[in-house]
Amino acid sequence: MTELSPKTVHEQLKKQTSSRVQSSLDAIFQVCTEQKERGLNEFGYSIIARLGKGRGVPAAQSIRNKTGEPYRTLIASFANSSLQPDKSTISLNKGKSFTWIEKLKDPVVRLQANILYSQKLAAEKLVKEIVPIDQVIEFYDGGSSSSPNLKLTDLEREALEYLISKEFMRRAGLEVGPNGSILSSNDKDNFLPVATLDAVKKALQYL
Repeated sequence: MTELSPKTVHEQLKKQTSSRVQSSLDAIFQVCTEQKERGLNEFGYSIIARLGKGRGVPAAQSIRNKTGEPYRTLIASFANSSLQPDKSTISLNKGKSFTWIEKLKDPVVRLQANILYSQKLAAEKLVKEIVPIDQVIEFYDGGSSSSPNLKLTDLEREALEYLISKEFMRRAGLEVGPNGSILSSNDKDNFLPVATLDAVKKALQYL
């Protein structure tokens, strides 16, 4: 399938847009054409907006906005025409799930779909750079499940269970006090502070 030239994209977009947008498309087309004639493959939105300032080219943010899709499509056609990638490589890279893009009959829609697909790939690449594929991210929501790495060993569990058992309390001369504290049986002084029992029981339940 033949790639669209920037001129064809420009003409197609003008048929689908208002007169105001058409004027902006004309300005963008002129600036991008000048860039190509200079032999520069630099079509960033900020660059095109700066070069076209005072000539009818929208600001970079306006190009990035949702309403700036026709502008982005036209700029992308210049960038793509400079690269001229191998067509078979593009189809192979898309995989079976996205081969429908090349079957789109409307050339402008096909170009826009390719732009969105490229943005998808770029986003996926960024995610992989931020979170390596072999990195495990764990979330704790306060429920009963927890990471295997945080689980108590059998020996640790037995030790905690024994710590709050009646047998340990009796042998150590301790007793359960108010609010989860542990008291000395003789003088009723706090042996372990308030919430100690609660903390141990939660550890046994969630770990």
